[in-house]
Amino acid sequence: MSNPIRVFVNGAFDLLHTGHLDLLWHAKNLGDHLLVAIDSDERIKKNKGQERPFNPLHIRKAIIGNLRMVNSVAVFDTDEDLINIIRKFEPDIMVKGSDWRGGKIIGGDYCKEIRYYERVNDESTTKLIEDFIDRRQLL
Repeated sequence: MSNPIRVFVNGAFDLLHTGHLDLLWHAKNLGDHLLVAIDSDERIKKNKGQERPFNPLHIRKAIIGNLRMVNSVAVFDTDEDLINIIRKFEPDIMVKGSDWRGGKIIGGDYCKEIRYYERVNDESTTKLIEDFIDRRQLL
């Protein structure tokens, strides 16, 4: 029996949208076990601003953990935490969005392969927030 192929994805997953679902299905189709690592609330505040995340960690973790394509969920607060999760999981494949191509991939040295996901649509959490604000201003 061959070893299961381990696939790794990480992100904030603040406001889940179809772009996230497309990414996660794509990642799951590459292997047998999909681990999704989620940024802590503190890390999101630091990287995206004090008004984020919209959904606290326990909600984001529950949503991601209950998706059919996800086998396990981890949480990280620092780059070192993320690297430790990756080292322990030993992924065969790490999936990153195509916008990361050419950038520094934290923990990429501990993966056998990095694959880039090309977005099917133009959805992003930032775009959803901007669209919501624009609609509110019309009221």
